[in-house]
Amino acid sequence: MSSAEHGDALACCTPLAREPLTLAQAERVAALLKALADPVRLRMMSLVLAHEGAEACVCDLLPAFELSQPTISHHLKVLHETGLLHREKRGVWVYYRTRPEALEALGGLFATDAPLPVGVGA
Repeated sequence: MSSAEHGDALACCTPLAREPLTLAQAERVAALLKALADPVRLRMMSLVLAHEGAEACVCDLLPAFELSQPTISHHLKVLHETGLLHREKRGVWVYYRTRPEALEALGGLFATDAPLPVGVGA
C-alpha cells in the first residue's frame, strides 16, 4: 500500500454513528481492523507504543515472542502496509513507530456525539 493509499484508508474513518460506510470504506476499515485482529500484531502495536521513544526495531521485539525473525518481520510488514506503522531503515535495522493519525482515525471510528447513559463508562 503506498503512502497515498494509507491516507485514503485513514480518510474513510468517519465515525460510524455519523453516517453509514460505503462498501469501499468498509473494505478499507476492515483491512485495518483485520491487521489488528491478530493477537501477535496487536501485541506488536502495544510493544512499539510502549517502547522507549515509541519506536522499536525487530531486534527489540524478538525477545517478546517465540517466533522467528522472518515471522516478526512479516507481521510488521502487514502493519506497515495497512498504514498502522511507519518504518525507517537505519543501517542494518528497520525501526517502526505507530502512525498517530492511524490510531486517531481508528479511535474516532467508534466515537458518538450522544452522551453515554448514566452509569455507563463511569
